[in-house]
Amino acid sequence: MSMKKDIHEISEVFKALADPTRLRLIRLLASNMEEKLCVVDLAAKLGVSQPAISQHLKVLKNVNILYSKKERPKIYYFLNLVEFRKQKKLVDKMYDFAFTRCAQGGQCEECPFRDDCEEVSS
Repeated sequence: MSMKKDIHEISEVFKALADPTRLRLIRLLASNMEEKLCVVDLAAKLGVSQPAISQHLKVLKNVNILYSKKERPKIYYFLNLVEFRKQKKLVDKMYDFAFTRCAQGGQCEECPFRDDCEEVSS
């Protein structure tokens, strides 16, 4: 995967995580992995309306941090540990990239990562 694609993916995940309720949802699901939690359970535990929780869950599912499992009549939500770990690795890679001294001394026209740098700086 190219750095440009990685940066785009990381930025989407950061957008999804940029809400305190969504972070609380992740913590609740991560600290209760053995428990099946549906929208009603999550709303009650967090003290947030059911429609609001549904919207937050949708955002987190869109970046694959959560997945759902339907067991009639309810849908249960779980933290996608594989994807969560993948995102952590991408963030670590981004930090390594950001703190690596430019081999071209700032001469972007000679840089093999030119497209990535331009994408980040725009």
